[in-house]
Amino acid sequence: MSLQAVMSSEERAATNSWVEAQNRRLALEFSQRSSEPNQGMGKDDFLRILLTQLAHQDPTAPMQDRDFIAQMTQFSSLEQMTNMAADFARMAQMLRVSEASGALGKSVELIEGTEVVQGVVEAVTRDEVPRVMVNGRFFNWEHVTTVFGKGEDNL
Repeated sequence: MSLQAVMSSEERAATNSWVEAQNRRLALEFSQRSSEPNQGMGKDDFLRILLTQLAHQDPTAPMQDRDFIAQMTQFSSLEQMTNMAADFARMAQMLRVSEASGALGKSVELIEGTEVVQGVVEAVTRDEVPRVMVNGRFFNWEHVTTVFGKGEDNL
């Protein structure tokens, strides 16, 4: 005697209702997180959705191989894009440090709040946001508006 796993229409409706409720809950969590700066759907969210799908699929109509492979491909692409974004962020930080270091010994003009400061860059930090020392004080590199060449000392 063979046993078949067949869901009744009531069981199928209850399962669909539960899955829809979980999807609404996840969508709500995602929308609340996505309103925060720099938040988006990440690897963990993708895996959570995939596991929820696998755990609550209809046993009489399991996920097709091609659907599963497509989702795994999407996950792989997401992971690669996440890694590339992190690499680009590190490269941008290195470029900011390099740009600030190139101003070492040059005259600069910067604006901090309402104050306009002019002077020679005496030192540079390698922080995530580089800081330059001008007139004995450190300022964020982002506040520098003008860098003068050595022959263009306009101070």
